[in-house]
Amino acid sequence: MASVGDNKTSFRKVDVDEYTEEKFKEDDDEQKQANDELLAGLNETEIQTMLNQGKNIDALLYILNRTQISKNPAVKAKTLQLALKVMLSFKSSEIDLALGQLDAPQHFDLLMKYIYKGFEVPSEVSSAHLLTWHEKVFAIGGVGCIMRVLVDRKRF
Repeated sequence: MASVGDNKTSFRKVDVDEYTEEKFKEDDDEQKQANDELLAGLNETEIQTMLNQGKNIDALLYILNRTQISKNPAVKAKTLQLALKVMLSFKSSEIDLALGQLDAPQHFDLLMKYIYKGFEVPSEVSSAHLLTWHEKVFAIGGVGCIMRVLVDRKRF
């Protein structure tokens, strides 16, 4: 009978007692450092300088090329804020020109993510402007662009 009891526990490869609350340590410092590096990738002053100089397309490309998905809510909020700031700086007539400069299909998916996330936090003029962006991105990216955004598990 003793051998039967041994067989029931012999499959266990992990010592669960090793993971008690006293021994458990969050990786907050490593996560904070990684998130700070993510924010360092998006330099707000550099984006503002581009916008002040009228280089909206450069600012948009800067955001799209440096965006990374993060689990930190502060990083998510800051990234969204910067992306919306850039998108809302465009006049409706300039959007087509900006979209013509984008060559990577993932840029359209990323723009659509920002658009939908922007709809979640509307301001007085943002919804109408984001609808214009949505219409123009949809015209280029098609239904596939929307579907990829809706089924993507990586959110910001």
